[in-house]
Amino acid sequence: MHAFKAGDTVDYRVTWLEMDKRPGYGWPSLPVGREAMLVHADTPPCWYFLALYDAVGRDHAWTDKHQMPREEMEAWIQHPDVSLFTMIGHGWPQGFFMLDWREGETCDLSYFGLVPEAVGMGLGSWLLKTAILTAWERETTKRLTVNTCTLDHPRALIQYQRMGFHPVRTETHSRVLVADQVFQQPLL
Repeated sequence: MHAFKAGDTVDYRVTWLEMDKRPGYGWPSLPVGREAMLVHADTPPCWYFLALYDAVGRDHAWTDKHQMPREEMEAWIQHPDVSLFTMIGHGWPQGFFMLDWREGETCDLSYFGLVPEAVGMGLGSWLLKTAILTAWERETTKRLTVNTCTLDHPRALIQYQRMGFHPVRTETHSRVLVADQVFQQPLL
């Protein structure tokens, strides 16, 4: 565990990954004993996206989107080529993903994650496979991209690679933390 205070500047590694063909696996089944449904949000309001973003990203220093002007965020999340999907289980959101097809033949898995209470229940693999196959359902998709960083869950990078993504570049970035944070892995 690595603890930092609000106001600290941290350096961390960002890895971009991609997949250039639909993976060979089929649509996943929910883990035994788990119930969840996937809901597509039709023109979601900003507050809905930010609620999911905060619930999933709170422990990973996801704060950037709070700086985005509201009109710009609304135009992005409500764009016809951007889709927001929420995993609902037991009546509450347990995770979400966003797919962004605005770059022609490339789909970007812009956001993906589970709320802390849903981590470790076997739902992450189900949701990630579902996100990947949903991206490839659009006939124009020729490449799927995603990025993760060392601020994210320590299994994020390996999970993306297990699902068929391969790294294409890595960079070191810096940020000033807006809240106290404890990270589960070394940042560099």
